[in-house]
Amino acid sequence: MIEPDGPVPIYLQLAEILGERIKKGDWAPNRPIPSESQLIQEFGIARGTVRRAVETLREQGLVFTVPQRGTYVSPPSTGADK
Repeated sequence: MIEPDGPVPIYLQLAEILGERIKKGDWAPNRPIPSESQLIQEFGIARGTVRRAVETLREQGLVFTVPQRGTYVSPPSTGADK
C-alpha cells in the first residue's frame, strides 16, 4: 500500500512493493513486469514516479529493460559474478 503522506518517497515505496513481488516469484525471471500504464492505473501515481521506481529496481539488479520491448525480471544471480 502506497502512503502518499509517509516519510518514504512514493517511488521508493513502489520499488519496495515491486521488489517484494519479484522476490516472492509473482513474476518469473525473463518475463515482463507490468507496463508503466498498468502500474499507473494500479497504484494511482504519476508516470515519472513509476519510471523512478523501475530505475531503482534496475540499479538493484532486479530488472532489466529492453528498448521498445519492456522491462523484465532479471534471472537469479548465480553468485559467480560477485
